Order: sequence, then structure tokens, then C-alpha cells
Amino acid sequence: MACIPRKKRRMLPFRRTFIFLGLLALMVLTVPARAQKAYISNYRPLADSLSAVYGIPSSVILAVAIVESGAGTTRNARLLNNHFGIVGSNRLQKTHGIRTRYKQYPSVAASYAAFCQLVARRKFYPKLKGEKDYRKWVEAISKTGYSERPAEWRKKIITAIQRNKLAN
Repeated sequence: MACIPRKKRRMLPFRRTFIFLGLLALMVLTVPARAQKAYISNYRPLADSLSAVYGIPSSVILAVAIVESGAGTTRNARLLNNHFGIVGSNRLQKTHGIRTRYKQYPSVAASYAAFCQLVARRKFYPKLKGEKDYRKWVEAISKTGYSERPAEWRKKIITAIQRNKLAN
């Protein structure tokens, strides 16, 4: 770092963030529409049943899962059954020699239920329970620290809802 000018050193974190966001956007955008449609047809009944229990629109549940799991294609989704990027304990270090900070679930359904329970514990939940407007839900969830980049996360979720016609 001594040979890098001070001004450029300050830019390094920005560049890393920019590269990370670019790769993340590329990953989300390159998940084929066909894969997303298959994912939706597989998990819509689960999202609908959880929506009935928790009052969270199934469109929000599905869109968050699509974005966070790359429509079920990410390593977290495949190895941990974690479709929502929820942080917690896992056994991957013991079983596969992989270290990760994401929580492991016994099933995809358990991951979906955990997401709904997480949302239900937030302060905004009682006011929004049963609300059909997905935009209000996405806005409220993004303000709770669910994502490290709330504005970009909101845009991705809303885009996933609109592109896949998930709105009820």
C-alpha cells in the first residue's frame, strides 16, 4: 500500500464495492427467465400458504427468494437450503470443508418459514400485516437492515416482482 498514492487508496474500497455490485447484478440478471419461472411454479404454493398465515404478500416472499438465491441456483440455496440469505450457523465446515456465515435449514420450506418469522418480528409488521401493496412491504423490509445496500435491494425485488408478474 505504501507505493499506492493516498487518493487511490481511498478509492480501493469503492472499486471493490463497485465490482461486487456489478458481479451481483450480473448474477441476478443472468438467471434465465425459464429458471425463474420453474422456481416460481415450484415454490408459489409454499409462498401462498405462508402468505395466508403471516399476511405477507406471496409476491414479496417469492421475489426475495428469487433475488437472494438466484432462483435456487446459489451455493447457499443448494447446500444450505437457505433461499433468503439469512445469517446463522451451519455444518458445512464439517461436511464439505466450506466456511460460510449463512444459516443451514433442514428444508427449503424451513427457510421460507424462517424468513416469514423474521419479518413477523419487525416493528412494521403489525401495521402491514394483510397489506396487499408489495411496494410498502419491500420498502419496510429494506429499512430494517435486511440488506447491506437497501436502495439496490429494493430495486431488484421490485424488478423481480414486475418481471415475473408476481403481484397479486
